[in-house]
Amino acid sequence: MNRRHLLFGGAAAGVGALAAAGIALSGGARTETERIEDSAAAGTGNGAGTGTRAGAAGTAVVPFYGARQSGIETPAQAHAVFLALDLKPGLTRQRLAALLRLLSDDAAALTQGRPALADTEPELAVSPARLTVTFGFGPALVALAAPELAPPWLRPLPAFGIDRLQPAYTGGDLLLQLCADDPLTLAHARRMLLKDSRSFASLRWVQSGFLNAVGSGQADATPRNLFGQLDGTGNPRKTGEFERVVWGGPEIAPWLESGTSMAIRRIAMNLDTWDELDRRGREEAVGRTLDTGAPLTGTAEHDAPDFTVRNSLGFAVIADSSHLRRARPDDERQRIFRRPYNYDDPPGTGASGSSSGGVSDSGQIFVSYQADVDRQFVPIQRRLDQLDILNEWTTPVGSAVFAVPPGAAEGGFVGDVLFG
Repeated sequence: MNRRHLLFGGAAAGVGALAAAGIALSGGARTETERIEDSAAAGTGNGAGTGTRAGAAGTAVVPFYGARQSGIETPAQAHAVFLALDLKPGLTRQRLAALLRLLSDDAAALTQGRPALADTEPELAVSPARLTVTFGFGPALVALAAPELAPPWLRPLPAFGIDRLQPAYTGGDLLLQLCADDPLTLAHARRMLLKDSRSFASLRWVQSGFLNAVGSGQADATPRNLFGQLDGTGNPRKTGEFERVVWGGPEIAPWLESGTSMAIRRIAMNLDTWDELDRRGREEAVGRTLDTGAPLTGTAEHDAPDFTVRNSLGFAVIADSSHLRRARPDDERQRIFRRPYNYDDPPGTGASGSSSGGVSDSGQIFVSYQADVDRQFVPIQRRLDQLDILNEWTTPVGSAVFAVPPGAAEGGFVGDVLFG
């Protein structure tokens, strides 16, 4: 075919498109949004001809409505973005409820592969890729909605000697944790929810993180951080234990029943100086082998560490200063559930507190869920602050605490328990 044929064919196609648009505008055909919603509901995407991918990973959905919010017990997705918002001055309680309803309605649609309200790019919503949106409420939000219901732990964490906190990653009135297996899905959801909030709140900070790509490892494997170590081995695994650690018991405030708390810490990791440590030194600093994640006194990842074992010189095999020993509580009531993500910023920027001039500016978005921050999370952080050899290579540069309300029923919205 020559250029004349191609140009003529393109013009003819354009005329056909205009004719079709005229029919749609006159009400004689379904709107584009309706067609996208139908194809998403059928699990077929938008057809191969439009370039939309609709693989098994892309069409997987996680329910939005329910007694508890998704994104906590949900197996960790490959990508995450954390959005901290500040409520605008003068925002009323009624306007806050309107914001939470709008965000909940659009989050419910996007997580199921449907476009958000007034979505101008509905094609980007048809592959939910296990998208979850988890809401966290900061002190100012609860103070506006129902100040008498604020739990005592809903406040900034105590000051720790190792902290070098930056305002760019600290605090916030409303947190949105978005997780998905597809970064394109995640980018679209982030934009839609920020558009929802711009009349009610301003963006305080954004943190983006990642784990292994879908299909690059076993689905239930413990993820690795950028130090190369398995991260999350000590998480509660039994159903009853997880229930107690994350969701608590009768001591929980009534409005937080089926809710929990979130502590989020941005940890800058100095990979450049970590590289100078030999493998044995790295394993002794952590207290685990790097290949299997087994404690230095065991052979498999989930073996219980034995802190009484001594080497031939009489020293503890797992040193008292190792991260494993300091992070592992003797009091079982102090356990937490960690759901961290890695970050890797452009090198040399120092944006996360690392020194400029190196080859990396990387770290971890440490996310911890527990029923009570003061009783479970703070004691562990105090021990790490007092003595943890990993402090030589890690620096907390961001910190925030949020109450995670229960989930919403269809027709309701996340946080409606504060407005009842």
